[in-house]
Amino acid sequence: MLHFAFEVTYLLPVQQQVTMPCRGHVTTAIELLQDSIPMVSLAVAAAALYARASSSLLRPGLPRLIALLPLFPLLVAAPLAFPSSAIVRGLAAFFLAWLCTFKLALLAVGRGPLDPALPVLPFLFTALLPVKLAARASKAKPVSLVSCAVKVAVIAAVVRLYQFNDRLHLYARLALYGVHTYCFLDLLLPCIAAAAAALGMEAEPQFNRPYLASSLRDFWGRRWNLMVSAILRPSVYDPVRALAGIPAAVLATFAVSALMHEAMVYYLSLQWRSDGMMAAFFLLHGVCCVVEGWCARRWPAPPRAVATVLVGLFVTATSFWLFFPALCKDGVEEKLLQEWAAVAAFFQDAGGKIPWSMACWSLVLWAS
Repeated sequence: MLHFAFEVTYLLPVQQQVTMPCRGHVTTAIELLQDSIPMVSLAVAAAALYARASSSLLRPGLPRLIALLPLFPLLVAAPLAFPSSAIVRGLAAFFLAWLCTFKLALLAVGRGPLDPALPVLPFLFTALLPVKLAARASKAKPVSLVSCAVKVAVIAAVVRLYQFNDRLHLYARLALYGVHTYCFLDLLLPCIAAAAAALGMEAEPQFNRPYLASSLRDFWGRRWNLMVSAILRPSVYDPVRALAGIPAAVLATFAVSALMHEAMVYYLSLQWRSDGMMAAFFLLHGVCCVVEGWCARRWPAPPRAVATVLVGLFVTATSFWLFFPALCKDGVEEKLLQEWAAVAAFFQDAGGKIPWSMACWSLVLWAS
């Protein structure tokens, strides 16, 4: 499973534009990752199969939870098996330490996307990857080759601009990081869903044009990274709402998201020196969602075009203020730029060795 994420991360067709680490260092890092990824993939796949088998024998509740408890330390520690790559470590942390642990916790109480009655392959995909299988058969929207090409081109352009990082204004740099993050996620997650579709599984989309959100609640609940929403809703929002109402549920959901994003920052930097900026970003958005809901019940909403612009400005401004600065410290920014430089070098070297005819045939087969 993680091998697929590695291939997407390290084979993106971007160009070499920033200072490269020595070729021997890049080769050694890639070789180490290629050695680690199969072992981690086998370990977490075995853990998922154990979860499926034990859950099929035990009823939801304390016995199932006790049976699944040994898996949580494994999933939390698994991303640390990739010390040489912040990108792969971050993806593994998102897939395993966050999403998979929450899915197993929900499985312990008989809720969430995992069901021991699922066949083996759909269970593995659902457990280990950001995939939510569609509840019923429908005509799934295929992955657009044009959309993927545009996102790859944008990422290539952004990586090209990284060579001027020392001369760019801080806000220009943060804007590049924002565009890069969105394009990368909106390229990676649909490709994972496409892989699931190729194996006969229909997955729900993970992004729904977040740039068209007409409110913060619309942005976070129905448009941005819907896999996270699908996990936090049954694990945090619904239980708290039943006990304390909607405002408390919204705040609790964003608080949990804040803690998990702080954990993701740790996985990227391997240093726990948080200044709370990442947590402050999500807590602020949680409070604003509550205030927005209160206002929506009392006054009419602004025109959709105006609301969309206001939401975009607010998300951008708070990201520049709190979100991205939390990722640009403790050497994380430099490490990520070096890795994207290695991605460019790897692809440039590979591209020079692959005949154009083979590349064209691969493109035709993929499109078909």
